[in-house]
Amino acid sequence: MKLRTLLIATALFAPFSLMAQDAPEAPESPWSGKAKLGYLATSGNTENSTLNTGFEVGYTAGKWVHFFNAAAINASENEVTTTEAYDAGWKSERNLTDHDFLFGRLNWRKDRFGGFDTQFSQTLGYGRRLIDADKHKLNAEIGAGARQSTLQDGSTEDETIFRGGLYYKWLLSETAEFRQDLTVEAGGENTYTESVSALSAKLLGDLALVASYTIKHNSDVLPLLEKTDTYTALSLEYTF
Repeated sequence: MKLRTLLIATALFAPFSLMAQDAPEAPESPWSGKAKLGYLATSGNTENSTLNTGFEVGYTAGKWVHFFNAAAINASENEVTTTEAYDAGWKSERNLTDHDFLFGRLNWRKDRFGGFDTQFSQTLGYGRRLIDADKHKLNAEIGAGARQSTLQDGSTEDETIFRGGLYYKWLLSETAEFRQDLTVEAGGENTYTESVSALSAKLLGDLALVASYTIKHNSDVLPLLEKTDTYTALSLEYTF
């Protein structure tokens, strides 16, 4: 009797067990992103404060990948602003193969104390994933477009530019990563170069500590203005 009851129960619940095993996994979200925030304040003979923040959002749809990013940095000394800079960008990639893609970029930069007040560039081009291994990744891009700039004295420049970029990522361990980005926008009036070096280490779950060093250089600026600006930042970054 017990054996008969066990066989009947097994027959009744078997379809539900198979359905549970065959149930498809939840699809991976097309959205991805990260947000960071860093703040440092000192007091005493000199009062200093520095704030840096930014975020990046990505969306994947078939062979298309879209990115939007924005960042800001502000620093003051004795309640006088010494640094105020913002940037935002949009990039769309159309994958041709596993290694080749086309891209379109919009990049906007504003720096209250930099060589240029604002710079806005639009470029199209070709990219290739030169290295796509588990620990090392290297992408290269080349393209052309236009840039509109406003100098600190209010004068403007409109020019055709050529863009090149190298983007390297090294997975040091399961919890640490090094990133090096190098971008060049070369035009007849000015060449803009940007280098970003960043080292991140996971603290807990999706939260990481990031130390970064950024160099921004303009080849031609107004007299008495520095051609190169550097930023050192320590931030908490959340990945989602």
